[in-house]
This record gives sequence, structure tokens and C-alpha cells, in this order.
Amino acid sequence: MGAYYNEIDPKGAAWLRELIKAGHIADGDVDERSIEDVVPTDLSAYTQCHFFAGIGVWSYALRNAGWPDDRQVWTGSCPCQPFSSAGKKGGTSDERHLWPVFQYLIKECRPVAVFGEQVANKAGESWFDLVSADLEAEGYAAGLAVFPACSVGAPHLRKRLYWCAERLADSGSIRWEPRADQGRADRLPASRQERCEVRNKLGDGSTVCELAHTSSSGLEGCQHDTAQQARWRRSEKGLSRADGAISQHAPPSQTNGFWRAADWLFCRDRKWRPVEPSAFPLAHGSPARVGRLRGYGNAIVAPQAQAFIEAYMSI
Repeated sequence: MGAYYNEIDPKGAAWLRELIKAGHIADGDVDERSIEDVVPTDLSAYTQCHFFAGIGVWSYALRNAGWPDDRQVWTGSCPCQPFSSAGKKGGTSDERHLWPVFQYLIKECRPVAVFGEQVANKAGESWFDLVSADLEAEGYAAGLAVFPACSVGAPHLRKRLYWCAERLADSGSIRWEPRADQGRADRLPASRQERCEVRNKLGDGSTVCELAHTSSSGLEGCQHDTAQQARWRRSEKGLSRADGAISQHAPPSQTNGFWRAADWLFCRDRKWRPVEPSAFPLAHGSPARVGRLRGYGNAIVAPQAQAFIEAYMSI
């Protein structure tokens, strides 16, 4: 019957419905009830179930990894607040510790494979000790990997614990060869297949970033004149943008195809952060734009989840 998405935030649920309508994630139904109100019989008709669904990144990552919409899988990134170093650190005594509820549904419905994600700290690893013990008691083999988003090309750290579990009775039944286009280098658009080197020249009056291609014919001038490259120029007062803004700090270079046209914000903590083009300025009175950023902030990193799924598929 397709996919089931469980998300209690009304705005997140609205996003999910629009993404389904646009065909970006697997077709299915969105349930705004708490996971605590879901019973196993509610899920019997669905091939895929995504709990704590957010804006559907797990479904999106599964598709990109080559996992068919009609192949059974469950996902669930349980709330991280009880185990985050920035929270109240309530751990398993926190009412937001919802793994027992998720575990009950897994026990009753017994999906073939389950993917999840949690904070990458000692509390998160202790949480997974509990998860793996519960799953192994139900006949699953579980494992984890802790790695940062920057390891798959994102321009930020976002270190996370990704985990998966497979029902031992079905072990080996869902393996297949990854698609030919799933290599790390092949993630870039075709026009940027050649590796680019970023050269910062801040003291000689040249542009901040100068790209050059390394190709079979040698070093050639890069033709990718992105908006970011044109935006920043060296001036006597510092680094100036085309709109006249001045900064004494160079923006970071593009790190891969996805972020090549990003706008970069210099934040109060003196760090540069990329945002979707035309997403700034963030001003009072722009609730829709802030709502979009809120949605992005609550989502897992799609390339990171995709890389983990691909690694699982290739074992």
C-alpha cells in the first residue's frame, strides 16, 4: 500500500504531504498522531514505515541509494533531546525517550530492516546499547556507524550515530549490487566530474576563489563561474560583495556540487554557514522563510543517510 509517515508536528506533516504530491518521496499516508497512539494493526497494510518522519529525508535517502519504494523497510530517528549534551540530559527517564514505543511496534510487526539515527556522544552510544539489546532479543542483528556529514561532501561536521537492524530470519535476502552511479565521485553533476582545486588569493588583489580543473589534458581554467565566485571580490577595505557588503573574512569554498551555488552567512560566532540561494536576509516579518530553515534544521543530512544505506546494501 505504499509508505506510512508518522509526524506530530503539523508543519512537518504539511511538508510531507507536499513532498509526496511532488513525487520527491515515496507515495503514502501521513499520520499526525503521537507514536504512542499507533497500534500494530494500523501499520499492517504498509510496505514502508517512517516514524519521527520530519520532512521525509529517510525516504528521500532510501530512494537515492537505490532502495525501491516497494521494498519493506522501517526508519525512525528517535528524539535526541534526552541524550543531547545541549539538553536536560534526562536520558531514559525523559518522557521524550520513545525507543520503548518504537521497539514495541518493531516487535509486533517484525519489519525486515530498520534504519535509525541518534546523537554521536557517550549518551547516544549508551542509548544504542539498549536498542541493540532489545533488538537482538527479538531476533535482529544490529550495528552502528558514527561519522560526520563532511565525510560525504557536506560543508559542515554534523557528526551522527547511524544504526541499522536486520531480521536474522531474512539475513542475506535483501542484498543487491549498488547502482553504477553510487560512487562518491559520481555524486557530482556531470559538468563537475573533474576534481576542482580551490585556491584562495587574499593578498594579491585577485578574486577570493579561483578554480582550476585537473583533467587528462592538464590544468585548465574552470568554466564554472558560480554566483558565489562572482559575489566576493577583494577590495582595499576587505572582501566586498557585489551588493557592497564588506567582510574581513573570506567565505569558505564550495566543497561539492550540491553547495556550489550556496549563499554563505557570516554568523556571530565568526563561522561561515551555507544556506540555500536567496534564503537571506533573515528578517523579522519573514515567518515562512524562518519556517523553512526550521524544517531543514530538524532533518537528518540526506547524503549522510544515503551513504549509510549504501554501505549496508553493499555488505
